Amino acid sequence: MKTATMLLIATMLCIVPFTAHAGDYVIGEGDTLDIAVWGVKELTFSAKVRPDGKITVPGLGDVVASGQTPAVLQTSMTTRLKELVKNPIVTVAVTGITNSKVYIFGGGVKAGVFELLQRSTLLQLLCTLGEVKTADLKKAYLLRHGKKIKEDFQALFIHGDTGGDVQLESGDSIFIPLLADKSVYVLGAVTIPKAIEYRDGMTVMEAILESGGFTKFASQNDTQIRRKEAGNEISIPIKAKEIIQDGNMAQNVKLKPGDYIIVKESIF
Repeated sequence: MKTATMLLIATMLCIVPFTAHAGDYVIGEGDTLDIAVWGVKELTFSAKVRPDGKITVPGLGDVVASGQTPAVLQTSMTTRLKELVKNPIVTVAVTGITNSKVYIFGGGVKAGVFELLQRSTLLQLLCTLGEVKTADLKKAYLLRHGKKIKEDFQALFIHGDTGGDVQLESGDSIFIPLLADKSVYVLGAVTIPKAIEYRDGMTVMEAILESGGFTKFASQNDTQIRRKEAGNEISIPIKAKEIIQDGNMAQNVKLKPGDYIIVKESIF
């Protein structure tokens, strides 16, 4: 119930629109600008920012636009145009955005490019990716200027921990790897030995019950979880009878993808 509630909250947050703040937008190569100087027809024009980051302004020549906000460019052009126009009133508007992109890769989801046409957060982007069952969100991370600024998306996207959300910036890269093994395996003295698709928070007793429960020959206190960690196989003993009879929930261990649950048979 708790997990379902958190997912509902996360979904609602994904559909709340964000307002774009044009004044904070940083102009980049390929963007289209509308520039107007009030009362001067010759200085009212559209320009596309060239790959060198510049635009050509009549009477001024090349002006660096890339890397500046519209407000900063407007101020710098006002200063320079005073050489040509008395008390120039300049406006700069971004009418075409092409350079604001976030890159998604890693194999856990479909690789692609996310256009930042308005302010967007990591959670909002994750909501556009569709199915993430094969993604290892715990090993995912956000790269900015070559540094990891956010790791492990599990709490944010699955548990609704929005306090860990991050505002995206142009050029960010998001790595989401493939979940190595998305199943847990229940073997031995259970009614239906089977592979079960892993879900977050799954416990050993949940997996056993989904496999039909113990057979009459099961040695319930002789249950084990076999798990690979850091390349080594470890064994976790489980006294399942204590869970059922005594309510000892400390024995009801949470599972990880790729776990094997082995229930041995009694020799009597």
